Amino acid sequence: MSRIAKKPIALAKGVELKVQDGVVAAKGPKGSLSMAMPSGVEFKMEDGQALLSPATTEDVAITGTMRSIIANMVHGVSQGFERKLELVGVGYRAAMQGQDLNLSLGFSHPVLFKAPAGITISTPTQTEILVSGADKQQVGEVAAKIRGYRPPEPYKGKGVKYAGENIIRKEAKKA
Repeated sequence: MSRIAKKPIALAKGVELKVQDGVVAAKGPKGSLSMAMPSGVEFKMEDGQALLSPATTEDVAITGTMRSIIANMVHGVSQGFERKLELVGVGYRAAMQGQDLNLSLGFSHPVLFKAPAGITISTPTQTEILVSGADKQQVGEVAAKIRGYRPPEPYKGKGVKYAGENIIRKEAKKA
C-alpha cells in the first residue's frame, strides 16, 4: 500500500468530517466542502483521526489520492488557502470594484474579473493580488486565470506572476 494512503488525517479543532451515501463532507470555521468518494476506498474514524484503506489491490493509487484530497479539504475548512500574485510592469495596477477585480495590464481596455463563489480576492497594494478560499483547487484555478491575462514575458519579466516565481530571462538580440 502507498505510504501516503497509510498516513492518518488529523482533524483540527472545530472540523467535522462525515461520509454519507458515498460523499465525504468537511465542515469547519472557514466553510464546508464535499466530494464524491470512489467505491474502492474504505473510510473509518478512530481517535479523532480519519483512516483510509483500499478495498482491493487495484484501488491503492486512488486511496492515496483521496487521502491527499481529504487532507486538503480539512486544512481548507480550518485554515484556508491563499495564493499571492504580483504585477510587474509600468502602469500595471489592480484594484477592487465591489466583488470584481479591475486590472490595468497595458491593454487598451481594463480587464474585469468576477470572483467566483467561495473565493475572496483582495489587493493589499496596487501591484499585489491575494486570492484566498477554502478549496485549494479553486484558489489555484482562479490565480491561474488571473495570471493568464498577461503571463510574464521572458525579456523584461513584465506581466502577472506568482509571488516568489522565478522568471527565466532571455538575452535580447545583439545588433
